[in-house]
Amino acid sequence: MFFGYVGAVIGSAVLVVGLSLFLAPMVWIPSADRVPAALWLMAGMAVLIEWRPLLPPGSRFSQAAMMSLSFIMAILLTWGYLPALIVQTIVAVLIFKRLGATAWRIGFNAAQFALALTSSHLVLLAFGMPSAAVLDSGRGLVALLSAGFVWFAVSHLLVCFAWALRFSVPWWRMAVRAFGYEAVVHFAQLALAPILAVAAAANTWLVLLAAVPIYAVYRMARLSSERERMALSDSQTSLPNRKGFGLEVTESITRASESGGRLAILICDLDRFAAVNNSLGHGVGDQLLRELASRFQRCTDANHLVAKIGGDEFGFLVAEYHTDAEVDRFARRVQATLSRPVWLDEISVDVSGAIGIACYPQDGTDFETLFRHADVAMYEAKNRGCGIARYAPEYDHHSPERLALLGDLRRALEAPDLPGVELYYQPQVDLSTGEVVGVEALLRYRHPTQGSVDPAELIALAEHSVVMRTLTYRVIDEAVSQLAHWRREGLTLRASVNVSVRDLHASDFCDYLTQRLTKHRVPPVALRLEITESALMADPRRVVATLKRLEELGVGLSLDDFGTGFSSMQHLRRLQVSEVKIDKSFVLGMHDDSDAVAIVRSIIELGRALGLQVVAEGVEDERTWRQLRSLGCDMAQGWFHAKPMPAGELAGWLLRYRPPGLPRSVSSRTVSAESVPQLSGGRTATVPLAESPVGTPVSRSVDR
Repeated sequence: MFFGYVGAVIGSAVLVVGLSLFLAPMVWIPSADRVPAALWLMAGMAVLIEWRPLLPPGSRFSQAAMMSLSFIMAILLTWGYLPALIVQTIVAVLIFKRLGATAWRIGFNAAQFALALTSSHLVLLAFGMPSAAVLDSGRGLVALLSAGFVWFAVSHLLVCFAWALRFSVPWWRMAVRAFGYEAVVHFAQLALAPILAVAAAANTWLVLLAAVPIYAVYRMARLSSERERMALSDSQTSLPNRKGFGLEVTESITRASESGGRLAILICDLDRFAAVNNSLGHGVGDQLLRELASRFQRCTDANHLVAKIGGDEFGFLVAEYHTDAEVDRFARRVQATLSRPVWLDEISVDVSGAIGIACYPQDGTDFETLFRHADVAMYEAKNRGCGIARYAPEYDHHSPERLALLGDLRRALEAPDLPGVELYYQPQVDLSTGEVVGVEALLRYRHPTQGSVDPAELIALAEHSVVMRTLTYRVIDEAVSQLAHWRREGLTLRASVNVSVRDLHASDFCDYLTQRLTKHRVPPVALRLEITESALMADPRRVVATLKRLEELGVGLSLDDFGTGFSSMQHLRRLQVSEVKIDKSFVLGMHDDSDAVAIVRSIIELGRALGLQVVAEGVEDERTWRQLRSLGCDMAQGWFHAKPMPAGELAGWLLRYRPPGLPRSVSSRTVSAESVPQLSGGRTATVPLAESPVGTPVSRSVDR
């Protein structure tokens, strides 16, 4: 569609110019020896002043400001349409040829200016004032203003429509963005056109004097442009800043889209730069950045660009590369440049950094998307400690879709009456007796449009935001409320609730927990908090005070996913942990992996030695259940016993449940009132065993 528009503009220009030359009166076509000296002078000055094209700040391929417009309009007023058209076309080709534009772009811009000039000429004809006659008429001012306005409007809008089609943005947004700069420059030149025309009519050499204010406009415009360019540069290193980098990348994307090429942007974030500032001073830090900027410039070539996009961040552009290996080699070159020590005031400073890579077009088709994806990859490289990472969608935990999901979750949590957030409960069974001793409360969220959301994805999204606190408090409140309801019905169970380490850092967490337990009259021993091993071991000192208060309160702490992190035996002794849960990845592998069996046995023996209860997750079948029981594991949960279920289904499941290993010949059993709800009149429930086979669920789901 874009190139169709370009072709239409070029074709329209050819047609309109042809009709104008055929129909318009007073078309002056002199021989070369009869061309006035003033016309030769104006044409030469028009070409000369465009020898250095004046660009709006920041974009090499933006609409160039035609500084020769005063001469061209003066030629139109003095000698007519055709000479002005010839000079303008020569000037347009010169401008964009010197800018290195492609052939179609040169043709488009020549056609754009031709249509603008033709429109101005037609306006003058409409006022009945062709060429220089306008200067002697009382309506001349209105005609000149109208012609100048039409020239600017046609030229400006043709370019804005082209860029709008190119980048899929509203045309009016493009028009507003460039209007101020171009309007000032063009209208200043249009106002000087009558002065040049009068000077040419009076004396040829007066044209030189009249050109002085035009040169002044040119100089002022160039100074303004230079100031704008300074705003696009970093003051410390003179490299492009983020805004300037974005403009350069946008231009490269335009060229790549035209040629079918590829490009990549890299973001490099320095490690521990704040330590340099704090220990050696900000002056030394600035010196370090200047030295690195100089090094980076030396390791780039014509297809590369380096920019300083933040306090200690550098951006790189790799334009028109052919293979991914080229980008990888450049990233390693940047990393090698960083690895060399920097000497500052006789002090050797070792520098390192993480580099993220995003490529056009596979990782994004505009600067903002590529920049964000490179930033995501950079943080992934920093987290993994690998130095360099190429963007992958799974690294992006804060995409617009995920942020929208986080916002929907927050609204659902803040309005308890809204459906979507609920708890499912999975029974935990004592392996020695088969008794159901507790449940784990598991979060479920059903989005209004996306349906069920994976709980792991939801937790990963919420745990680094303030939503996690709201989510944890909502889960605790519902779990404690449900425990109270079950106790009123005669069912005494313990519930395990997952919390994050950020919750344990909060000073009011224990107060909130105490308040909820007191309100619902639930004993603290009925609640157990689960936290992942890796999260707890990351900063155990900060949570010691909270864990001590939980121990005094009587709330137990369970270490989830045990065996997947880097637990310290000293921490296990110091922290008030009462239970460890064997990660299901080890339990599921016990059938055919002797190493998994050895790991499970070691965890059970360690728990027994430290006086901790051991719970196995992911128990799928009777064979695994018997293996765990023979190894001395305390409790188990998994699909062999029951899938997670809503609170309303748990009582019915308990009535049907029969502990594994009991004789199948028994036809019925009596369940204690402490294990299941009492029936009316205080009677206990008698349950026929035929309702369910050996505790195994009738149907399974992918969700565990």
